[in-house]
Order: sequence, then C-alpha cells, then structure tokens
Amino acid sequence: MKDFYKIGEISEMYDMSRDSLMYYEKLEILNPIRDDNGYRLYSISDIWRLNLIKELKSLGFSFKMIKEYLDKRDINSTNKLLINGIELLDEQIYTLLKQKENMRKRMYTIADTYENSNLNNIELNYLKKRKGTVLNGQIKRDEEFDLLIQKLQKKYNNKFGILGNNSVGSVFSIESLNKGITTDFESVFCFLNDDAEDYNIEFEEGYYVTLIYAGDYTNNTEHIQHMFDFIEDNKLIIRGNPIEIYKIDIHETEKCEEYITEIQIPIKC
Repeated sequence: MKDFYKIGEISEMYDMSRDSLMYYEKLEILNPIRDDNGYRLYSISDIWRLNLIKELKSLGFSFKMIKEYLDKRDINSTNKLLINGIELLDEQIYTLLKQKENMRKRMYTIADTYENSNLNNIELNYLKKRKGTVLNGQIKRDEEFDLLIQKLQKKYNNKFGILGNNSVGSVFSIESLNKGITTDFESVFCFLNDDAEDYNIEFEEGYYVTLIYAGDYTNNTEHIQHMFDFIEDNKLIIRGNPIEIYKIDIHETEKCEEYITEIQIPIKC
C-alpha cells in the first residue's frame, strides 16, 4: 500500500470529481500536501477522513457539521452528532409525510373534479367570501398566464402548487368581454385557505352566475355569451369582473377535451 495518492487516483477510487475534492480542501475538511511540482498528494490520514466524509454526507449532515466533527472527535461528540442526525431525519420524515399527504389531496381534488362537476349548466350560486393572492398583468396568451403564475408563486414564497390545484385562475377584462373578446385577462390569482393571514385580495361574498365546462378554452366565447344571456333574461346586474378557474388544465393533461374550467360572474340580484 502506498503512503500517498494523487488526486486522479482518489477521484477514481471514490468516484468523485476533482472539483469536489478541491472544494473539500477549500472547506478545510481535507488538507493534502503538495509534492515538489505542486501536485496534491493525499495521505492515509486523508483516506480515512474521506471515508468518514462520504458516510456523513450520505446520512444527511451538512459540511459545517462535518467540519466541526472532524476538528474535534471523541465519544461524546460522536453521540451528539448521531443525536443531531436522528433529529434531522425526524424533520425529513415529517416533511416527506406532509408531501405524501399533499399528493393524496391533489389526487382527490382531480378525481372529485371529474366525478362531481355539474357540466354545462348555468347556475346562480351564493358563494362565501374567499381569500386569495393576486398579481396584475395583461394576459392575451397561455404562455403569459404561466409566466405570471410563476411570478405570483415567487411573490408568495411558493406556498401554493399548480399540479392538482383547482384554485388557480384568471380575472377577465370586463371591458374586453363587453366587446366580445374572451381571451383578455387582467390578472392571475390563487384562492387561499379561510385561515390564511398572508393574502392581498378578497373575493366578495354574494351571488355568482357560474358555469363549469369541459374542453378547450376556445369554447369560452359560446359559454360566456350563454351566461350573459342568462343574466339579461333574469334581469341581473354584473357587479364586478368575471373570473375563470382552471380546475383541470394543461398541467394535469395535454388533452384539451379533458380540461375542466369554471367561469364565475359576480352579480347583483
């Protein structure tokens, strides 16, 4: 067995890049010596340190914790390290269980939307006040919607997702609707839980003319016209901008016929 190994040999032995080894050196958790030509030489001492670093990394310890442990090791510090490791794992398990439950809820939301949506029926519904987060911005293309949603997620610290979320939508431009244009929107939004404290809009409690339909968004023009006819026939008055909620969209399926969209128009009775 040799006393010293070159960086290429260590890189191959540990299936590790040279950059990683040099990064360890920068962190001062490895300290190879240099030969007369300036090449790094790793000693037997570096080998056991690398073995330990590799194992501690696989257990989820940070480089900061690894360095502190390597700088001062005894039975007490080893026990303390392992206790900290158990606490870290408990936190990770909790996070994973939350993610698992979140995925189950998304699956339920998608299934419930398909099974219980009353399609193509115009209804007059009383909806309670809803909290939300909104971001203003002119939208005339689908790509602009996703760009604004990304900005909204960033603004809201990524506290809501897209996949399986039937609470994301857009606010129509009522001015454009009055001209027969159904592809212009003023903002994007996401409904939040009733107990949310961090919100910047409240959708008013009251009556809404609603319609849920399946299929491509090009059907909007026909559906909205039917809703306007319903409002006129029943002598109702629009009291705000209509909204469109994407219950199932391109994020869940690439088949337009599987899209499910809800339009809500706030009215005065």
